Amino acid sequence: MNLKLKRPLAFFDLETTGVNISTDRIVEISILKVYPDGVETVKTLKINPGMPIPLESSMFHGIYDTDIQGAPMFKDVAAELADFIGDADLAGYNSNKFDIPMLMEEFIRAGVDFSLDDRHFVDVQNIFHQMEQRTLKAAYRFYCGKDLDNAHSAEDDVRATYEVLKSQLDRYEQTEWEDKSGNKSVPVVNDVEALHRFTNLNRPVDFAGRMVFNEQGEEVFNFGKHKGRAVEEVFAIEPSYYSWMMQGDFPLYTKKCLDKVWQRFRAKQKEQRAAKVAASAPMTAKPKSDQRPQKPPQPQRPKQKPGPITDDMLQSLREKFGK
Repeated sequence: MNLKLKRPLAFFDLETTGVNISTDRIVEISILKVYPDGVETVKTLKINPGMPIPLESSMFHGIYDTDIQGAPMFKDVAAELADFIGDADLAGYNSNKFDIPMLMEEFIRAGVDFSLDDRHFVDVQNIFHQMEQRTLKAAYRFYCGKDLDNAHSAEDDVRATYEVLKSQLDRYEQTEWEDKSGNKSVPVVNDVEALHRFTNLNRPVDFAGRMVFNEQGEEVFNFGKHKGRAVEEVFAIEPSYYSWMMQGDFPLYTKKCLDKVWQRFRAKQKEQRAAKVAASAPMTAKPKSDQRPQKPPQPQRPKQKPGPITDDMLQSLREKFGK
């Protein structure tokens, strides 16, 4: 079954130095971009992680330090990869929990503003686990009837993921599924938006799973002592929790999402303070209606100048003072 796409869908897979999203690095990336008209393009690059590849990781994916000598660092190809993906939706195997967070860490470190807004994310593993509960190798055999001989090679894995999704669409075309609440639906349909909803049932905020959306669309902590509480509610009662996370060993994209909520929370606080100040401001005093108007001042009479002293006046003073 061919995919019905409204815009390109980029399947991608990463091989890394380890599984710690914050500290490990990409050593290989392969992207299979499928267009609405069925055209496919592939970009596969070895990446110099800037650190030694642990032996246990090399034994897992087959990439050793000698294999990445002379390979570009991620920051050197970040813009090229972002341009190649373009506005495509993203798909992968366990991509929601690992590949997307890891890719975002590298883009942020490289200073490339690669946005996840307005994209759909199809995690083929989630379809598989929710419908069959198995691994990629078993999924490839189960759905496609083939053996994945070169498992953990990035390009082989990404092509196997693409084939598994197409086979899943065929197998579950009219298959009913029941969620934990007893609601029944036919979720595996040939529509990326519907697959996005089905493979993101836990509604992650940051893809690393530290925050998820609740039924009201609020960001909620999904770990630690505040698990299950709204992020803004925690900020209100313990604002230092924001600083603790921003300074802690959390993925950069988790911190970016956390800061977005924090800035929104602070803006709300500022608006609330401004509203309180406006409500408590004193009103301009108005003259009372029973106050009587003051009378205008009366004009003063001009003082008369004294006249000349006469003999009668002198005689009157002698008689008064006995002189």
